[in-house]
Amino acid sequence: MKDTRIPLYLVTGFLDSGKTTLLCDTLNMDYFDDGQRTVLLMCEDGEAEYSPEKMSKLNTRVIPVNAPEEFTTAFLDEIDRRYQPERVLVEYNGMWPIDLLRQLHLPRRWGLYQAIHVIDGTTFEMYRANMQSMIIDAVSEADLVLFNRCTPDMPLSGWKRSVRAANRMAEIVFEDEKGEELEVEDILPYSLDEPHITLEDDDYGIWYLDAQEHPERYTGKTVTFKAQAMTGSKLPRGSFVPGRNAMTCCVDDIRFFGFLCQYPKARSLRKGDWILVTAEVKFEYSPIYEEEGILLKALSVEPAQAPEDPLVYFR
Repeated sequence: MKDTRIPLYLVTGFLDSGKTTLLCDTLNMDYFDDGQRTVLLMCEDGEAEYSPEKMSKLNTRVIPVNAPEEFTTAFLDEIDRRYQPERVLVEYNGMWPIDLLRQLHLPRRWGLYQAIHVIDGTTFEMYRANMQSMIIDAVSEADLVLFNRCTPDMPLSGWKRSVRAANRMAEIVFEDEKGEELEVEDILPYSLDEPHITLEDDDYGIWYLDAQEHPERYTGKTVTFKAQAMTGSKLPRGSFVPGRNAMTCCVDDIRFFGFLCQYPKARSLRKGDWILVTAEVKFEYSPIYEEEGILLKALSVEPAQAPEDPLVYFR
């Protein structure tokens, strides 16, 4: 059945990340410049501004929201009643908590169509060093993560891995200063040409994310890596999950990353044991995943010493 709800487009990002420019460019595109009544909720003022004349021609009303306390369900209901929009855009203030959006109840006629997080490549490292948890919070909710003002000498592959660790489903796009899309090659610390891959301790996170995104690269190969054993009664009989704890943003946000592994002696493993696993990589349906995914078939499992730094980082 076709969704007849009014589409809401949410754009998040820090001040001067390029949100206003993106929205102006989008409104001028053919598929948006269709005369529909559009409401744009502007939650901050940046360097770029909306031209009243252009907005009027585009049948778009810009409504400022000056404080997070104003951005409530009752406020959105009033916007819907007063302006009867056919489309809603939100330029969200990057310093306002994402939890505010999670707690909102949209008007009955509205539906979130797309969430876009915009990042300025020239300031990303600074924000990541000082506000990483806020970035991860926003990225985890995004359908599209857009890096703009990028140059080829920036560590784009590392940035891509950082985003993928927080949100494996989001589309990630890199653009240069002219708005042209940049191709970002996956730089891997091991060769995909070999039938057997041995991972160094620091390579686990890179391999895990790349296998999630490109399972076809690894299906049929064998891989050897150091991991901790995750066991439990909820796992299928004769299986466990070898993986690593990864810090995606801060000490308070550590998650376990691993793939289900078939191993007849799984019951002999203790939760948290460090092991060296050699396994065949398959791509199959599993009820644990509720879809097709990477499934390992252990060829050997041996005791191992913990690495010098047990945590995985995505850089």
